[in-house]
Amino acid sequence: MQVHLVDGTYELFRHHFGAPSHLTDDGKEVAATRGVAGSVLSMLEDGATHVGVATDHIIPSFRNDLWAGYKDGAEVDPELLSQFDLVEDVLRALGVAVFAMVEYEADDALGAAARIAAADHRVERVLICTPDKDLGQCVGGKVFQFDRRKEQLIGVEEVRDKFGVGPESIPDYLALVGDTADGFPGLPGWGAKSAGAVLARYEHLEHIPRDSHDWDLTVRGASKLAMTLHHQRDEAFLFREIATIAYDAPTVESVDELEWAGPTADLPALAEAIDAPYLVPRCERLLSARNG
Repeated sequence: MQVHLVDGTYELFRHHFGAPSHLTDDGKEVAATRGVAGSVLSMLEDGATHVGVATDHIIPSFRNDLWAGYKDGAEVDPELLSQFDLVEDVLRALGVAVFAMVEYEADDALGAAARIAAADHRVERVLICTPDKDLGQCVGGKVFQFDRRKEQLIGVEEVRDKFGVGPESIPDYLALVGDTADGFPGLPGWGAKSAGAVLARYEHLEHIPRDSHDWDLTVRGASKLAMTLHHQRDEAFLFREIATIAYDAPTVESVDELEWAGPTADLPALAEAIDAPYLVPRCERLLSARNG
């Protein structure tokens, strides 16, 4: 069994900015929703059997209480924001499991569901379908990232090749270099090369010697980097906490809940509402093929 866990928020953004606008008769923008629905259905048509989609039902999360500058959705296009609820409804009507996050984030749901799936002896591989660097920390064992757009499978070695560190150090790496998409700055002077080199040796922030003279590797500007980390240690640990996946996010209790068994009775009306009536016969053909 292979499990596909899809970053629905990423997909919604991707289709919003990549697909032509599509307005319904009452002037509602639905292009992104149509794109996500068609994309997930294509995944099922290509053979996926167990699928879960994680979404940010609301953008602010518990991390906004930790850092005032954390992303809150204030700059999100209203036409995109208006489709967050809609895409969840359409995906559920397609018969797909949806993890709609409120206190947590979609990334947390993906990580949490991946752990549950990987622990099931029936599961051979778990694919977290997103290129988001935060999810690199979840990779290992049965769990891989999969960039559907590039058709790129990302395992432990691919994470290491890209960031210079293994999956277990990704939160520490992000703490040092920051993440502009999420709204936390990292530490001044620390960049991808320096963070990768130092963490490749020491793995976690607390293992990095306070004095650069005790570092057993050569890094440009080591003295200043060490001093910055010493003086902003609390911020570094806070940023690491922000960057760490919360594996207790609510998702499913069993991978059986992810098995696609066909659309619900709500699909025809919702498909019509987003000008995508073709979703219905596609689902019917797929269900017939699966049952036949």
